[in-house]
Amino acid sequence: MHALEKAADHPTSEASENEPELSLRRAVKLFVDHLLHERGASRETLRAYASDLDQFRLHACGRAGDPRLEAAAVTPEGIRDFMASLSTRLKKSSRSRKLSALRSFYAFLHEHDFVGENPSSLVPSPKVASRTPSFLSVDDMLHFLECLGARAGGPGAGWRRLRNRALFEVLYSTGVRVGELVALDEGKVDDSGGLVRVRGKGDKERLVPIGRTALNALKDYLKAFELQCPRGRHAGTALFRNARGGRLTSRSVHRILSAELRICGLWRPISPHGMRHSFATHMLNAGAHLRAIQEMLGHSNLSTTQRYTHVSLDRLMQVYDAAHPRGRKKRPAPLREPWRIPDHDG
Repeated sequence: MHALEKAADHPTSEASENEPELSLRRAVKLFVDHLLHERGASRETLRAYASDLDQFRLHACGRAGDPRLEAAAVTPEGIRDFMASLSTRLKKSSRSRKLSALRSFYAFLHEHDFVGENPSSLVPSPKVASRTPSFLSVDDMLHFLECLGARAGGPGAGWRRLRNRALFEVLYSTGVRVGELVALDEGKVDDSGGLVRVRGKGDKERLVPIGRTALNALKDYLKAFELQCPRGRHAGTALFRNARGGRLTSRSVHRILSAELRICGLWRPISPHGMRHSFATHMLNAGAHLRAIQEMLGHSNLSTTQRYTHVSLDRLMQVYDAAHPRGRKKRPAPLREPWRIPDHDG
């Protein structure tokens, strides 16, 4: 059965039998089911949309004094009022995300003829300053990975040290999202071909190259894990395991990265997503084509990948200023010999 029909036949248990044909509550349920069944959205995406839209529903119904408010009864003024209510509590980026959720929600309702117009299209987005992606320099990244390697190769190193080294070698080698990293199974890594099969946003699969150093780190980790934790080895198919043999979580990777960075003397706060930024920035600066980076990162739009070009441009301008005779920055005048009048006989 089509997801829309299924959702319509099975409204939420909280809904009243006297609700109108398409209350906000039922409309949100339809949309979330559409994201799940038709677009294959991730659990995190579903949670974010459901939370944002439910917050709007409670606000709109509270203002109208009607918990059964119809989705079609919402006006641009109602959405502006909701956005204004968030202005003192949330950053512009968070408010922009909530408005984006409302736009997607009402675009869906309009596309399926549940509403005549999209009221959110008349509401301007908060102006959000573009932020420079946080990343490590090549030297800092190499220092970090070498530090992990030294600790993993030390006397009496347990499998978890080897796992941590493999974890961040793979993350930097492939540039995958942290959610994609922890979702990897052992069978998704092609050692001979040097490829990893990644399932990304929208349940789309892509093949990403992986370097030999990362593959060797994986081999060392899995061998140690099998020797030191034989029971956990058969607990599932996850590539990266926790102490009980279960699948490592994204939150755990954040925690491990913060601890390892401090141990290696790098106090700059970098998230796993920052390592993904580092991968893209270093590739771009080394001459990789933007389209190739887009494919590896799994971006559906090239504009998302273009965030990294600013770093390359900064480096380009530094080279220009240092090398071009008429660069933008003034240089001290070169030392010259005093002008001498040549001697002439007679």
